[in-house]
Amino acid sequence: MRRARRLLMVVAAVLLGGFAIAVWGQPPSVRDSAAAESEMVAVPRSAGLVAEGRALFETGCSSCHGFDGKGIKGQAPSLLGAGEAAADFYLRTGRMPLGQVGDEPLRGEPRYSNGQIEALVKYVGSLGEGPTIPKVDPDKGSVAEGMHLFTDSCAGCHAISGKGGVAIGGYAPPLGESTPTEVGEAIRVGPYLMPRFNEDLISPKQVNSLAAYVELTQEPEDAGGFGIGHIGPVPEGLVAWFAAIAALLLIARLIGERLGGRRADDEAEEPR
Repeated sequence: MRRARRLLMVVAAVLLGGFAIAVWGQPPSVRDSAAAESEMVAVPRSAGLVAEGRALFETGCSSCHGFDGKGIKGQAPSLLGAGEAAADFYLRTGRMPLGQVGDEPLRGEPRYSNGQIEALVKYVGSLGEGPTIPKVDPDKGSVAEGMHLFTDSCAGCHAISGKGGVAIGGYAPPLGESTPTEVGEAIRVGPYLMPRFNEDLISPKQVNSLAAYVELTQEPEDAGGFGIGHIGPVPEGLVAWFAAIAALLLIARLIGERLGGRRADDEAEEPR
């Protein structure tokens, strides 16, 4: 019974110690740089496509935004001058149409097909000049610059890991599914509570860098060990420390029991 217990403690100590070492010392993973997002091909704003978009708008959007796109007080804002980028972002990420007026628009499955989204985007774009869909190329950006910009302007809400968080008055979503184009659109549009950044504040080159950093947070290189859900360096370090401490306590207990057993055997062998 004692041997079985000792064996179990040895196995547990080895496993915990190995886990702690692996957390601290796993070699970095290789990031596949070839998996870049293919940019969408711009669709010409033909009269037919705009008309198709208007028909879809009247059916699925006018109850909140009005038949003329000027919005309805207490329901939804005006789309005059919202631009194609706003329509594309909200529709492709499934944030629109809303299930309930007043809810925060959260990411979900798109409600429209790709062709329908293109038509709606062109129609909203025809309502007035606004931000166009940006062409974002992370390969032309700098991850280091992107991390610096993200730390200054985005991490306060989205967290430095891009996992999202709670913001005043709403929820900053995680960026794990965001494409480079969506990153660029969000920067230019400022969806929901997010501030809008024009080219004077964040240049197209800096947008490329931010998209490159967001891509890195989606597939981080865990040079320091296992990611453990990428919850951040401090909690990840605590997990490693707890595992190491547990392993050390088990080893100490095992050594103590072994020394105690030897002492008992020695006392039993002494002549009386």
